[in-house]
Amino acid sequence: MTVIATAGHVDHGKSALVRALTGIEPDRWEAERRRGLTIDLGYAWTTLPGGGTVAFVDVPGHRRFIGNMLSGIGPAAGVLLVVAADGGWSPQSTEHLRAAHALRLEHGVLAVTRSDLADPDPTLAEARSRLRGTSLVGIPAVAVSARTGTGLEELREELATLARRMPRPPADSPVRLWVDRSFTVRGAGTVVTGTLAAGTVRPGDHLALTTQAGLERDVVVRGVHSMDRAVEAATGPARVALNLRGVDVEDVGRGRTLLSPDHSWWPTVTVDVLLDDDLLPADVTAHVGTAAVPARLRLLAGRHARVSWQTPLPLAPGDRLILRDPGREGSLVGALVLDAITPPLRRTGAARARASALATASGATTTIAGRVVSEATAGAWRQGLTDLLARRVAADPLTPWVDEGSALTVLHRRVGMPDLATLRALATGCGLRVEGGRLVREGAEALTVHPGLDSVLRRLAADPFDAPSRPELADLGLGAREIAAAARTADVLRLPGDVLLGSAAPELALGRLRTLPQPFTAAQARAALGTSRRVLIPLLEYLDARGWTHRAVDGRHTITAPT
Repeated sequence: MTVIATAGHVDHGKSALVRALTGIEPDRWEAERRRGLTIDLGYAWTTLPGGGTVAFVDVPGHRRFIGNMLSGIGPAAGVLLVVAADGGWSPQSTEHLRAAHALRLEHGVLAVTRSDLADPDPTLAEARSRLRGTSLVGIPAVAVSARTGTGLEELREELATLARRMPRPPADSPVRLWVDRSFTVRGAGTVVTGTLAAGTVRPGDHLALTTQAGLERDVVVRGVHSMDRAVEAATGPARVALNLRGVDVEDVGRGRTLLSPDHSWWPTVTVDVLLDDDLLPADVTAHVGTAAVPARLRLLAGRHARVSWQTPLPLAPGDRLILRDPGREGSLVGALVLDAITPPLRRTGAARARASALATASGATTTIAGRVVSEATAGAWRQGLTDLLARRVAADPLTPWVDEGSALTVLHRRVGMPDLATLRALATGCGLRVEGGRLVREGAEALTVHPGLDSVLRRLAADPFDAPSRPELADLGLGAREIAAAARTADVLRLPGDVLLGSAAPELALGRLRTLPQPFTAAQARAALGTSRRVLIPLLEYLDARGWTHRAVDGRHTITAPT
């Protein structure tokens, strides 16, 4: 199936043309049929020459319903641009063309309607002139009359050719369905409709419904309809109606999305974009898919800008937005999403630096933890993580790791790191490994051996109880911070008074003390271990505290640890 949206001025015959092509009335509301005015989105379909199917999303042409129009054209990949021969090009024609260009729609057909009422050639010439410099330049054109049928077969042929040219996404692509209608069917429950741009949906599938809070709620597809009939599967592009289980109709209105559980879009309230034009106010309406949300526009530098809103929307680099000044007609501006995850801009000059980074990245992206981000953001994350670890090692040379929880807190604040899964995936690519809740530098074993500590360990290997004094430790470059770090390594036992022994010292001490008559005095223990009182007393207290020895009231000790 090919899904095409109509576009054009009100009363230029869009609905009449769709009706003539399909035999289906696209105006769903009685008020629309009574007034001859399309207010909301309409839907119809027909079989093309050669056997293909085209589905039309018929949009309103009146300027008061531009929001509905953008909801219809947003998810479509092609457009049927309609201009009446007896009406000529109009301001609304320009606005609809701007919308198509803002979305960079390249596939379409120009239909000059009512060619039985006026010579279509002047209108056709002007329309072709207007298309120059837009994404629709060079599309085929047909003069038609819905009333007499003139040109309809030629238009069908052009639509069939268009359908053959349009790219087909893989059937196993992730699903992102922008909902355009939701209603209740007696005995079935909640039903939603939308344009399935890519991917496949089947009865029994689990999909993630985006909620107002940006969470993803699991829903189950009970049934799938396309072209008013039940199907075993629908593969995009297609118009679909999904019967959902596990959601009320009021929770899944226009603008919500249904996503594959393994989707790659970010639920975001802020995006960095490249504008087609920077002539917009700070307060705008952002249109994407079928969603329309109040938004705030902040220019970064040049045509790079940041757009933010309240309700999370699932986006990724490469998506296109339409930004509109709600107080001024014809103020549509396209925007290319460069990133759906944005670092904070807290420092002076941060906005300009961000714009420069985005410009340098030139739209390049990378995938981290299954989701796409710009190289500008990925680079900021990598640098932030590298700097964080470097500062940690510089402050504490014997600790070449960082706790992943504290790292996420710092990096979220500094560079917008979104979650733990992203941090872990990024760490792997930065030469770190995730180990016991820590991010540890690969080859960290070499970093754990401070030259001074290495000297201490060699000294203890020769004499296990010859612990250096504090002045000796200081001479070796082991201050309080280095000693604390040494105590966190597996090779060192730190006792009160900054007494450093090897980790095997307690076991070696017990072995020698067993040779003494039980109980034994401190003097006997000191002689057996060949150490000083400075080392002996904290070592005996360590053994007592663990129940390996027992100190009697007379000060003598007895070994209680089993052999």
